[in-house]
Amino acid sequence: MTATVAPADQALWRDAERCYRAVASRDARFDGQFITAVRTTGIYCRPSCPALTPRQENVRFYPTAAAAQSAGFRACRRCLPDAVPGSPEWNVRADLAARAMRLIADGVIEREGVPGLARRLGYSERQLGRVLTAELGAGPLALARAHRAHSARLLIELSELPLADVAFAAGFASIRQFNDTIREVFARTPSQLRAAAAAARRRAGAVEPDAGTAGTRLSLRLPFRPPFDAAGLLGFFAARAVPGVESADEHSYARTLRLPHGAASVTLTPRDGHVRCDLQLADVRDLGAAVTRARRLLDLDADPEAVARVLGADPALAPAVAATPGVRVPGAADGPELVLRAMLGQQVSVAAARTAAARLTAALGDPVPWQDGVLLFPTAEAVAERGHEVLRGPKRRVDAILGAAAALASGEVDVHVGRDPAELRAELLELTGVGPWTADYVLMRVLGVPDVLLTGDLVLRKGAAALGIADDIPALTERAQAWRPWRSYAGMYLWRSSQA
Repeated sequence: MTATVAPADQALWRDAERCYRAVASRDARFDGQFITAVRTTGIYCRPSCPALTPRQENVRFYPTAAAAQSAGFRACRRCLPDAVPGSPEWNVRADLAARAMRLIADGVIEREGVPGLARRLGYSERQLGRVLTAELGAGPLALARAHRAHSARLLIELSELPLADVAFAAGFASIRQFNDTIREVFARTPSQLRAAAAAARRRAGAVEPDAGTAGTRLSLRLPFRPPFDAAGLLGFFAARAVPGVESADEHSYARTLRLPHGAASVTLTPRDGHVRCDLQLADVRDLGAAVTRARRLLDLDADPEAVARVLGADPALAPAVAATPGVRVPGAADGPELVLRAMLGQQVSVAAARTAAARLTAALGDPVPWQDGVLLFPTAEAVAERGHEVLRGPKRRVDAILGAAAALASGEVDVHVGRDPAELRAELLELTGVGPWTADYVLMRVLGVPDVLLTGDLVLRKGAAALGIADDIPALTERAQAWRPWRSYAGMYLWRSSQA
């Protein structure tokens, strides 16, 4: 079934009346969905900022922190407007601006510049700048600058790296640029930010940052919009965890990450109101990419109340939605990895797929330097070259996996978060052995497309039948039209209902 995204309504930040009502009520559900800037103070805040509500005529609204910064506003010290969930709009929308935002958050501009971002998106630099400025209030460089400032603040406050190293790790071209940006955005020098963070830790009795002997260790708090079905996510990952790469139990999920500058490992532990994220990075330049991928793994930018309003309106789904609020769609840490694992799992059980992935990883995975027996999932290049030595099963299936790995390794099929869903789906379906189920599964988990229903999945259809919704594909497809644009989340409820 084709992944279809419903057209986006008018951007929330353009609806000044609605935004001001959210600010006046300090509604945390809107944090990350728009920025509030106060003309009389020169400060921008999150909607739920606890400060005195400004007069409506003194308030302006922006779609991003970068837009507010470009207009001359600085970040509020009290509410830390960059430490909020991201906008769910970037997944609901599949247009150029949304795809660009996902790539910018992954650090593409720091690594490849604006030309690299434009190339990945298939647009000229001029076209890209024009669209981003119109849609987001800032061009690609300003958006990247805001991303660098956020990464720098995390490293300043959570690590013991020398400030000069922080500057270059966050992607700044010079110490002067770093100092100027931090002062402009946060109205403090880097040294003042670090001193304030250290004082706050001492008051709270928190443990000081640990530089570590192998890589850099950091511990962050990742916010989300409640409710949050942590148990469902942890159960999903536990059933599919590849030994050596991943581990999961009822408390946390841990895995290794293959990032642009080196290896990393992350442990995600849901807590009350946030997810604790413990990172170990071979190269601190990968901090932004690691945080972005951790957030996407747990779908932390979702808007569960918007999902519940639509799915809860279906009488058959309503009991499941009420019983398990805040269901999330599990994301993926790496596009090529997810494609290969999905192909390994075709026509076999989840347990058999995990065993096959573990065998492949043990033979071809790269070791993580700081822990014996911990591995990175093999690259597409390694699987294409040596997968025939490890893969088992019918020759047609093995050849299909090797062919897909070769296409991924060569760049013929490029699976990353900035891809257009329809274009990526078409490319995947060109691969031998990839059918609609696999292609749509990749869109749902890698791109975070919220409106995919895997009607070809037997377990999902079993869940639909158990709820009395439908027992065949045409009937399920028709019923699911009412669930748009949240059919991916409906699918998670159907999967769970099949196990009840």
